[in-house]
Amino acid sequence: GATVITNLLSAIPYLGETLVLWLWGGFAVDNPTLTRFFTIHFLLPFILSAMIFIHLIFLHEMGSSNPLGTPLNNDKIPFYPYFLIKDMLGYSLFAFLFLMFLLYLPYSLNDPDNFIPANPLNTPLHIQ
Repeated sequence: GATVITNLLSAIPYLGETLVLWLWGGFAVDNPTLTRFFTIHFLLPFILSAMIFIHLIFLHEMGSSNPLGTPLNNDKIPFYPYFLIKDMLGYSLFAFLFLMFLLYLPYSLNDPDNFIPANPLNTPLHIQ
């Protein structure tokens, strides 16, 4: 899995092989590779949240594109405190509902087979 996908980087001219070796942390997928992938998977949501927040600030400060060319300066409302409070309220509400779902219904999306107790004397049919 990881070897095939990371080898796609080797198709980049001049830098591909170096990128693959750097990403793997050696000459094969091993512990450094897994550590790097786990770190990326942990940090990526925080980085994306920060980028979305910065995007919202720039969007509210600069305004969106105006393809019609109509003047909109007289209808502008300041970003702080009005839109900041509105955006933070929406984000907080989403985070609260998401956390309530995770904390009070943690098994709601699990496969029902995960709740069958393991029997070491019985081999499953799909393995036999």
